Amino acid sequence: MITPVGSRPLGMPLYQGHLFSFESADDLAAAFHGPDEAFFYARMGNPTVRSLERAVTDVEGGAGALATASGMGAVNAVLMGLLRSGDHVIAQTALYGGTYALFQDLADRWGVDVTYIAADDPAEVRDALRPTTRLLYLETIANPTTHVTDLPAFTEAVRGTGVLTVVDNTFAPLLCRPIEHGADIVVHSTTKYLSGHGDVIGGIAVFADRDVHHRVWSHAVELGSVADPFAAWMTLRGLATMPLRVERQSASALDVARRLAAHPAADRVHYPGLDDHPQCAVARRLLPDGSGGVLAFEPTGGRDAGRVFSEAVRLISLGPSLGDIASLVMHPASTSHRQMDAASLAAAGIGEGTVRLSIGLEHPDDLWADIEQALAKSA
Repeated sequence: MITPVGSRPLGMPLYQGHLFSFESADDLAAAFHGPDEAFFYARMGNPTVRSLERAVTDVEGGAGALATASGMGAVNAVLMGLLRSGDHVIAQTALYGGTYALFQDLADRWGVDVTYIAADDPAEVRDALRPTTRLLYLETIANPTTHVTDLPAFTEAVRGTGVLTVVDNTFAPLLCRPIEHGADIVVHSTTKYLSGHGDVIGGIAVFADRDVHHRVWSHAVELGSVADPFAAWMTLRGLATMPLRVERQSASALDVARRLAAHPAADRVHYPGLDDHPQCAVARRLLPDGSGGVLAFEPTGGRDAGRVFSEAVRLISLGPSLGDIASLVMHPASTSHRQMDAASLAAAGIGEGTVRLSIGLEHPDDLWADIEQALAKSA
């Protein structure tokens, strides 16, 4: 190994190798004991991956993190690492479709019972608590309705009960730090804002408690859902520009949301930064530096209008992700939330014509020109 003299790399090197050797058998044996020990096999730990885990731990103010191969890998690692047959979960109704599908699968195969709540009043949590309740699952900003949960009030509702609060903070990195508001675990799809350039897939879970971190890590390394070193290296690159990107995307999203709210072809606009948003007061308190880069709206023509709009944009791309430097549009009912029937969509506040916009780094005037021409075609 070449050791530099008098210099150091400014960026984290990529450690692509998967094996590490030892001089002592005892040292190798000790490396198996947890996520903070020496590296020995990349499924259990890798220097580049650990650098990402430590960086996001710092961002979220946690005690440790687990990087995974995708956002759903992080959600799976947490849920499958902490739940067993007969356990009970309280979850908000407005959830990412993949998370909803996972809860359905856990209910069908493992007998994990899930109670869904609107997440408007902490009393919903207290009323739903059971002796078997293990987790409260929330989203800072819900996908795609942009419902904002009052995290301090909801985490307080389970304080002292032994119930762990898991918060998906994918829509609000830097804008909100759920652990500071009482959350025990924060999950992200790093595919989105953390990497931010449309060329990485990954996930991460950050833990407020080291023992819970070690418990989930032990399961995750057996599950094999850990992050690839190259993806972690690319995500570290994205983290360096995330503050600038999130600030610009939040400002542009607010501009677009205000213009849409005044347009006759949009029945309703969902964005926490708008004064008429149902959780506007909560958003101002929880998200004082911006409401994120995602908004949704209901076109006046319903499902057909949503489809026409999504196909009519030119600068904005029709695509299924968010948090990218490029703006994206999608129709949730037929894509990200396709697992939900009409009743479940309605309960989550998602219309059949709902259109979701993820705002990128383009100039807001250019974005609006594209949106306006697409609205004219869908009206």
